[in-house]
Amino acid sequence: MTFTKPPVGTVFGPLSFPVAGRSEVLTVGAPTVRWSMLFVYRGKHCPRCKRFLNKLNAVLPDWRAQMDVIVVSADTEEKALADKAEFGWDFDLCYGLTEPQMRKLGLYVSEPLSEAETTENFAEPGAFGIRPDGTLMLVDISNGPAARPDLDELLDGMIFNITNNRPVRGTA
Repeated sequence: MTFTKPPVGTVFGPLSFPVAGRSEVLTVGAPTVRWSMLFVYRGKHCPRCKRFLNKLNAVLPDWRAQMDVIVVSADTEEKALADKAEFGWDFDLCYGLTEPQMRKLGLYVSEPLSEAETTENFAEPGAFGIRPDGTLMLVDISNGPAARPDLDELLDGMIFNITNNRPVRGTA
């Protein structure tokens, strides 16, 4: 297995993802006017993802006040729409994350344990803070569903970085 983390401080995109229920595509890693946070979740089959995304939805106004929020999985549009309908999430839910995109993001990729879980390979969780110029400021990658960033701490750290124009860390 080859696993390469995307280097912080570099432009890693652009990557584009279709938005469930709309004929729109969201792109990360291209220059924008705002900071962005990309959250990758495992998919409809993952109850831990639902808890994390429900927490994100609860604090979404605080996040949106600071940056754009993009959430994506390898799920089909049908699965993404079913989750959005069931949970009433307010964020744009993207779908169709491809395995080459997973690899470009340095994500761990898992095979389904059974067809009851899902039928295709899927990405394990990741969070990526992206500057307006498209450079990667922060990377948080997990190899399983139990390790997730604390959303309040993450937002607080991102606000500190944005407000103080902090340099990228972890480049040595």
